[in-house]
Amino acid sequence: MKILLIITGLLMSTGLPAQPKQNMKLNAGIITPHLAETKKFYTQVLNFGVTFENEFYLLLHTPDGGAELSFLLPDHPSQQPLFQKSFQQQGVYLTIEVAHVDEEYRRIKLLNIPIAIELRNEPWGDRHFAVVDPNGVGIDVVTYAKPEE
Repeated sequence: MKILLIITGLLMSTGLPAQPKQNMKLNAGIITPHLAETKKFYTQVLNFGVTFENEFYLLLHTPDGGAELSFLLPDHPSQQPLFQKSFQQQGVYLTIEVAHVDEEYRRIKLLNIPIAIELRNEPWGDRHFAVVDPNGVGIDVVTYAKPEE
């Protein structure tokens, strides 16, 4: 109770009103000319579903529907300049957490998808491998575990 009063006092002293918890959803997007290849990769390799699609936009969702990822054609006249330049294939990665990374690794290998980082254990507990999507985005497929002691 004492801590709550201190925090409330600090918020009031800064002049900032305490904000109620807001529902917020993140939808990351990649601007790419490779919509067809992207759709094929994410739906056939990673088992994503299509939430929405038109001639210049593709919205995909994870198999459980818990997250979405969008792709947009570059230089589309319906978009503002901020959303027109194509992704330059560097500086972005996605992490997909799965219950059984070994099974996903075997399944993806059977699809003849090139593996960028072979299945491995990390000292901090991750067991993972990585592939690259048609846009050059690295995708880390991981099962988290407690680090070995």
